[in-house]
Amino acid sequence: MRPPARVRRSGCTARRAARVLALLAALGGRAGAVLPATLVIHVQTPDGHALAGAVVTVRPLDAPPRRPAPAHALMDQVNRAFAPDLLVIPVGSTVAFPNSDSVSHQIYSFSAAKRFQLPLYRGKPYPPVQFDQSGVITLGCNIHDDMLAYLLVTDAPYFGRTDAQGAWSTDVPRGRYRVSVWHPRLRESEADLERELTVGDADRADLQLRLLKSLQPAPITDRPHSWDY
Repeated sequence: MRPPARVRRSGCTARRAARVLALLAALGGRAGAVLPATLVIHVQTPDGHALAGAVVTVRPLDAPPRRPAPAHALMDQVNRAFAPDLLVIPVGSTVAFPNSDSVSHQIYSFSAAKRFQLPLYRGKPYPPVQFDQSGVITLGCNIHDDMLAYLLVTDAPYFGRTDAQGAWSTDVPRGRYRVSVWHPRLRESEADLERELTVGDADRADLQLRLLKSLQPAPITDRPHSWDY
């Protein structure tokens, strides 16, 4: 009975060795994987103060272009104001414009990226509007001139807005990127606020962008906006 026992031990050892080799291979693959790095963008005014509410878009220069998935967003109307008053959405997204106000509104855009008008209404009488072209869209109300909002439609895979400290961050693969900054009150064109950087071996990459000129005066001063500095 001893020889069969030795055969069984030999087979068990072989299976155990195979499992160990598979585990080592898996661990080796994980060790060799390239983890993403954190990209942090800081936006400042010419005097060094943090610029909150600025829109940041990041496009890879080494990888094939990849558009983010379209989203379904909402911009309401409350107390004779847009809520929110600035949205950043991917190309192909839709935005619903309900009117939760106590009065009627007539929303319009004359911007080249999307021209449309929603005739006088309250509630939710219209389907969401689709935005299939990138660009900045200015929104207003034909009834109330002090209503103002913006849509920034982008094809960049990474985008967001700076916080109260003027910072925005995201995780990206290693490589080269073009970073753009937009703000409703900028004097420079968007191209003047583009920078390129390389995200290398470090776990974090920082880029500071300081405006060359002061912000333009606020177009409407009798109410706060999310982009007011």
